[in-house]
Amino acid sequence: MENNLNDRVARKGKLHVELFGPDGKLKEERNIDNLMVNVGESHIADQLSSSPDETAMSHMAIGTGTTDPVSTDTALEFEIDRNALTSRTQGAGGDDNDIIYVGDWAAADGTGVITEAGIFNSSAAGIELARATFGAINKGAADTLKITWTVTIGAS
Repeated sequence: MENNLNDRVARKGKLHVELFGPDGKLKEERNIDNLMVNVGESHIADQLSSSPDETAMSHMAIGTGTTDPVSTDTALEFEIDRNALTSRTQGAGGDDNDIIYVGDWAAADGTGVITEAGIFNSSAAGIELARATFGAINKGAADTLKITWTVTIGAS
């Protein structure tokens, strides 16, 4: 009996962006969908193999690019800053197919008009997992920024 499986593993991502003023109060909050890029999908397959060749995702970058993401992207359009992830965890319970990446930018770090973000496996260049563009977020020198990026593998 022939078995035709046409299912692809669903994968999606969503960013929760929070901008805080110098007083620690929330100034702006956004929820943004992202694009999982081709090299990011290959990276997921690599990480599931018996002997992965690539290092795990470790950094998040922000930039000023405005061109919509496409599946062939390998970098941000105009990166302005990249930081090591604050945390990388697996979801729990019914969300155990989520990976939650958190990136933080302190005061005077990544200051400017931010319009794009991405997840990478290196402090420079590296493999891009996902990319998103969004309307301008104006991060002043005294502001802090937190991006919580949830990548879901599968249908839930």
